[in-house]
Order: sequence, then structure tokens, then C-alpha cells
Amino acid sequence: MNGLRRFLAPVALFAAGLLTVPLLHGLPARAQTPAPPAGQATAPSQATPQAIALPSLAPLVDSVKAAVVNVDVTSRVERDEGGGEDLFDLFGRGRGGRPQVRQGAGSGFVIDPRGYILTNNHVVEGAFNIRVRFDDGRTLEAEVLGTDPLTDIALIKLKAPPPNLPFVKLGDSDAIRVGDWVVAIGNPFGLASSVSTGILSAKAREIGATQYDDFLQTDAAINPGNSGGPLFNLRGEVIGINTAIVSGGAGIGFAVPSNLAKALIPQLEKNGKVTRGYIGVKLQNLTPELAKALNVPQSSGALINEVTKNSPGDKAGLKSDDVVVSLDGKKVESSSALSRNVALRPPNASVTLGIIRGGKPQDVKVTLTSRPGDVDRVGDARGPRPGGSRGQKDESNRQRIGLTLQSIDPRTAEANGLPTKGAVITEVQPGSPADAAELAPGMVVTEAGGKKIASADDLSRILKDAKPGTTVLLRVQVRLPNREENTLRRALTIPGA
Repeated sequence: MNGLRRFLAPVALFAAGLLTVPLLHGLPARAQTPAPPAGQATAPSQATPQAIALPSLAPLVDSVKAAVVNVDVTSRVERDEGGGEDLFDLFGRGRGGRPQVRQGAGSGFVIDPRGYILTNNHVVEGAFNIRVRFDDGRTLEAEVLGTDPLTDIALIKLKAPPPNLPFVKLGDSDAIRVGDWVVAIGNPFGLASSVSTGILSAKAREIGATQYDDFLQTDAAINPGNSGGPLFNLRGEVIGINTAIVSGGAGIGFAVPSNLAKALIPQLEKNGKVTRGYIGVKLQNLTPELAKALNVPQSSGALINEVTKNSPGDKAGLKSDDVVVSLDGKKVESSSALSRNVALRPPNASVTLGIIRGGKPQDVKVTLTSRPGDVDRVGDARGPRPGGSRGQKDESNRQRIGLTLQSIDPRTAEANGLPTKGAVITEVQPGSPADAAELAPGMVVTEAGGKKIASADDLSRILKDAKPGTTVLLRVQVRLPNREENTLRRALTIPGA
């Protein structure tokens, strides 16, 4: 998502904070006036302003601020010599260059009297010296216990924790509702223990960081130095870890949900990293059009596009075009929700997937394995546009459906990591049925209506023969920027004559 970023300045990193109008628990009462005598004209009445007391957040702040800390780090980073700036650099992945030493500052909060502190991974990434400053002025040395770059969570520990260390509780981020009030405490611009407040603007936000996006959105004030700081509910429980902002925007910030952090802390403490469960399938969201084409009686779920050979999913009998509608009896709303929930399970755990295959529901038990590290990638599904041998352009399909096709050249396809047989989409007319089906130039169609596609002529014939109003289910392949191949399903509705 363009415009999202984190601050990389020496006093680094950001978070949530400010909406200064507290919640009003009632409206001013309208002034009462005696009724006029019968037959007398009624004069317009005017409401009389009535002062009401606004609730104070001071007791809440007093009860938790001692556990909120400044995290000062000295780290080694790669110097960026490419010039320019990435609009979205949430997790600070460098582009290479000479290493340099950088002083940075963020926020964090104590979650255990043994000296355990939660913060962001990007606050402590590459750090070789960490100093934690408390609200009472104490400064203590700390070390990293574990980090998870994919969720931007880090667990650090004081090397010599003092007795009676104040700490805060992680609350239930699932219980908070959009519109509930939240309070942020942190270290913006080095101003320790700064307090701000706002509301929860949205839940389960996906901002294109990784396949595990599940952010809370808040309209709280966002400034450098708040990264890793807590987002409290009005009970003084932490429901989020402030993480990201929209660059140039106002009142749009994101926090990692506390329930996600709670699920990862045991692994970070024990192993220093997160090991995720793995099924071995490639997914996409089920759309109403795909649901109709696959005879699925609902429009939410995760469509399996491809099953990795010898993966847990393959061994359990999962197939392409299976639609996952539940996980251990809980409804699956989207492909990303399924990915997140599977990733929170440990390897060797057994899960039950409720699927719909050929219009019929069934359950499939899968024993998870460890997720390979090289599959945690993100890319633009459109990818580069491969060249193809110049074939006859099908004007009928172009005018009727909005597609221009070419047969793929095997040598070009092999060089680009694409299938050696299929029909390459070279043009999509805006507003056409092909555009509505989310087809794009560069995609290679390898199957249509259950039939293999070897050339542009194969696909043209199938589309010509399809009856108006029917839906043709396509299997397309694209190449991601990291050269990984991805398979997707598209439902193309044939227009009327």
C-alpha cells in the first residue's frame, strides 16, 4: 500500500495517539419553559447550554505509565546508496550498501516482572547495544531474546531486572470494538512518557506488508519514537503494539494485535524465533463469481489454486479448486485469515479443514509441518509482462470480452519462469468482462472450463463456444518479482450477444 512507512531517522519510529475530545456520556438537557396560555402564539424556544463534567484518563495513565519504557539502541544498518526513498518500508528491509552505526530510539513496555519487554522488531533490528529508560529515570541494559520480522514483534529482556518491576497486562484484542477509546503512551521525538488518545478505527487491516497482516487501525496521533509502544484499552490492558503509519496522512496508524503477540511470545522466549505451521497450498480469496463457477453455496472462504507436491496438504488429499470454508470448526473468511491461523499452529499439530469439493462439503485432516523459510514472500501478482510469439489477434474476443491473446513462446516462457504452453494475455480493455474478472496483461492462461490450454487458439475457441451468461473458470499463472510462480483462479462471465 503506497504511502505507508516507518521512520528511519536517528530518533526512529512511530505509533498511535491523539484525539483530544473525550467520550460524552450524555447530551445537555433542553431548558424547560412553561406552556403559553391558550390562543397565545408560541415563541421559538432556545436550548440552554449546560456544562457537564468530562471523564479524566489520569487514573488510567497513572496506573500504567511506569511500565512503559524508552528503548535506545545502537545498531548496524546497511547504508542506502541508491538514492530516493521507498514509500512503503514498514519493516525496514535495506537495499544493500556499506554498513554504518546508527543511534535510534523507540518505545516498549514491560509484560513480566522478570524484565521481559515487548517492542517492535524494527526498533531493535541489528542492535548490539540496548538501553532501557524508565519513567522514574532509571536506565538499564537489555538484550534481545527473540524477534519475528514478519509480524514486527520483538521480545527483549533486562540483563539485571530490579525487584518489584512494574508491568502491564496483555488484553484481548478480539474483544475491542471499532469506536472504542484507546490510549497510547510512548517516546515521540524523545519526549518520554507522552500520552495521547483516540479511537479504534478498524480491525483486521491488510496493508500489504506480509501474508500475515492483521493490524488494528487507530486515529491516534502518530510520531517518530512511538514504535513498539503500547496501545491501551480503558481498562489499562494492552490491546496493540504501535507499528506503522501512512506517510503524509493524518490519523491513520496501525498496531499489531495483542492476541497475535500473546501467541508468539512463548516461541520468542524459548527459541528466539517463530516456527510456523505449514500445509503447502497456494490460496486466493473466494469471490461470488468464483463461488458460482465452482458450485459453492457461499461467497467467503479460501480457494486452493495449487497444492505443493509431497506437502502436508498433498498427503492429506487436498486438490486444486477445493474451497476451504472452516478450520477446526471455525469459519474461514479469507485466504489471509486461513494463512494466519495455520501459521499460529505449531508443526506436527493436526487440523481439520472443512472444504467444498465439486459442490459437496467434506472434512480433511492435515498434519502440519514446519513452514519453509523461502515461502514467506510478498509480491505483485501481475509481475513482468512476458514476450510471446506473434499470433493472430482475435478481434472477436477483443470486442466481445476485452481480451487480446498470443501463444506463448517456449523459450521466452522458460527464461521467465512461466509455463511453456498456454495463452498469454497481452491486452485487457478497461471496463470489459475480462477487466471485471481481474485478468491482466502478462498472465498466462493454462486451463479454461476444465480443459488444458496449449495456445491462444485453444482459448479463443472455448470462449467463442461459451454461451452468453455462462461463467468460464480460468486457471492463470503469473510470475512474482522474486521469480516465484503463482497460480490463480479467475471467473470470466461471457456477455450476452
